Amino acid sequence: MKFAFHTLGCKVNLFETQALMQLAAERGHEIVDQGADAVIVNTCTVTAVSDHKNIRAFHKLRRDNPDAVIAACGCFAQLEPERVRASGEIDLICGTRERAAILRQCEQAVCGHVEPAAMHTDERFEVLPAGVPRGRTRALLKIEDGCDNFCAYCIIPYARGRVRSMPPERVESEVNRLQTLGVHEIVLTGIELSSYGRDLSKDISLVPLLRSLLGAHPGLRFRLGSLDPRTADQAFCDELSGYDNLARHFHLSLQSGCDSVLQRMNRKYDTALFHQNVSSLRRAFPDCSITTDLIVGFPGETEAEFQETLTFLERCAFASVHVFPYSRRAGTRADQMEGQVPQPVKEARAARAKALAEQLSERYRAGFVGRALSVLPEHPVPSGLWACHSSFSFPVYLSGGGLSKNTPVSARITELYRDGLRAEKIL
Repeated sequence: MKFAFHTLGCKVNLFETQALMQLAAERGHEIVDQGADAVIVNTCTVTAVSDHKNIRAFHKLRRDNPDAVIAACGCFAQLEPERVRASGEIDLICGTRERAAILRQCEQAVCGHVEPAAMHTDERFEVLPAGVPRGRTRALLKIEDGCDNFCAYCIIPYARGRVRSMPPERVESEVNRLQTLGVHEIVLTGIELSSYGRDLSKDISLVPLLRSLLGAHPGLRFRLGSLDPRTADQAFCDELSGYDNLARHFHLSLQSGCDSVLQRMNRKYDTALFHQNVSSLRRAFPDCSITTDLIVGFPGETEAEFQETLTFLERCAFASVHVFPYSRRAGTRADQMEGQVPQPVKEARAARAKALAEQLSERYRAGFVGRALSVLPEHPVPSGLWACHSSFSFPVYLSGGGLSKNTPVSARITELYRDGLRAEKIL
């Protein structure tokens, strides 16, 4: 059969879709972009805006594939199955667990044997095969699922369930397999990566796992997904700073640079701890990229509180900031809070935060001009350049002949360029 896939949302969703594609290929199916017999859409529900994007995607996928079986899985399908059905476009609904079963259900549906998809509630970690997404060079490896934090604005714990972790021996097995396939960098990801191992044993956690992987695979670079800011403390730095194969990129989820807003969000840290850990990272990993997420216009946020956030962004000197205006989400505590900020105010604050974020990004990237870096070419882009990955957060756009995908080369940075830096190959 011919299978097509569509992904909305985060890197975890991207990993899960990639795993489903791999499983489909192993079952003898062809992966296509059009003319599919079955389409699987992996949904997101992090905000109300995400929900609307899901519905629009359902309608487009049906227009593009009028005769195909269309199946929805992921967070929106788990949390809002009735809304998925009400779209009138979806034939099968699976959730955030037992995703691999949806392939068999699609096969049966294409053959005319429609079996109602089950909404599983199994709390075990679902092991899916890691691989390299089409057109990419870096492999994603999901080692954790679920979240126990219950931040006031977030619906994900209800969609994903409690923390579940891949056993360390299975992580090692997947890493060995990816390295055998020629992968040079693995991105370790999860819904709440910092909680890795909490469900397995008091002796299993993220840092010991990293130490084991980094030591056993010195020629393989590991990059971390989003971290709880509390994770990147002095002990984290002391344990990991000696490993050159840990990417110099740490994404710490801030959400607000104002302590009173953080309290209303039910975040488990304050700005003093956050900045302390940022400082520890910079001492242990000089010039590292520290990136973050920011929500502006959270209920009750005043202009003065927003100004505190802008000041804190400058103090932390982030390499990149992903800015989101707060989006109300039914089922969360924040949705019921007083002091909802008007949409025009949220959008104006988001624009101001993004302008500052761009200044900080340019300032950080400018510090690399003239330096030599090892980069991993991924794909050609217009103007005869190649888009490449470095150990840091920014892309490197490389000129020069003799480049090939997934073969590391040395490059000298020449100037700021687009969202990254331009470089020349060192001969």
